[in-house]
Amino acid sequence: MDLFDTISADIKSAMLAKEKVRLETLRGIKKEFLEAKTAKGGDGTLSDDAALKILAKMSKQRRETAVIYAGQNRQDLADNELAEAAVIEEYLPKPLTPQELEAKLREIIAQVGATSAKEMGKVMGVASKALAGRADGKAISAKVRELLA
Repeated sequence: MDLFDTISADIKSAMLAKEKVRLETLRGIKKEFLEAKTAKGGDGTLSDDAALKILAKMSKQRRETAVIYAGQNRQDLADNELAEAAVIEEYLPKPLTPQELEAKLREIIAQVGATSAKEMGKVMGVASKALAGRADGKAISAKVRELLA
């Protein structure tokens, strides 16, 4: 069962359980998935990798919006955004700890054979694909820069 089917099944469960926030969030996820499936130039399918990228983007948006709401003293809206982010993150792979990230990046650097900061692009290309959904791009970039320095 792929991620799209899992979301669809969980929408039914959320309806039966009358979980309003969960239901709204899952419907939003399904909407994004359907848009990606039917996007111009697409083949009508959605791979789990593409779905994970969409989920990561949605989670990041919710967290950033919650910070903005909290800064404007709208904690009720911020709490709702954080609740939606929590639902979205249930479908994402567990994020890497800083130690795990560093270990994975050391492996990738050794695999690519990079020795200087000039080869950061090669490392980032491999690392971005290998760690998609498990680590933020900024964190990966910062750690690669640190390791190659």
